[in-house]
Amino acid sequence: MGFLTHLESIVSQVDGAIACSVMGFDGIAVETHQATAQAEAATSMELSNAWVEYANILQQLKNAAEVLKTGAVAEVSVNSEKLITLMRLVNPDYFLVLGLKPEGNYGKARYVLRVTAPKVKAEL
Repeated sequence: MGFLTHLESIVSQVDGAIACSVMGFDGIAVETHQATAQAEAATSMELSNAWVEYANILQQLKNAAEVLKTGAVAEVSVNSEKLITLMRLVNPDYFLVLGLKPEGNYGKARYVLRVTAPKVKAEL
């Protein structure tokens, strides 16, 4: 399986999913899948730009956790008025990021990312 297959699977399994990517901490997406029905939402919110900024924040959180000796960061979510962004670390260099409508299935999104992360890690 390739990255795109995993991303398509995530988006299709989660109600309200807009798009999903495998990203590096440099903010560059390795692969992205966008729900066809949500193309307008992804464009209007400029997801790719938001995710570049969130990659920066995630890197800072990783560094803070290391300094504070709280253990590795596994997952972070940013819940805003128009978008829920879930980020799940895959390895020290890459993470999965999922854009979800606020009314989307947040619990299922977390579950699917948790289950899929090891599969993506195996592909890296």
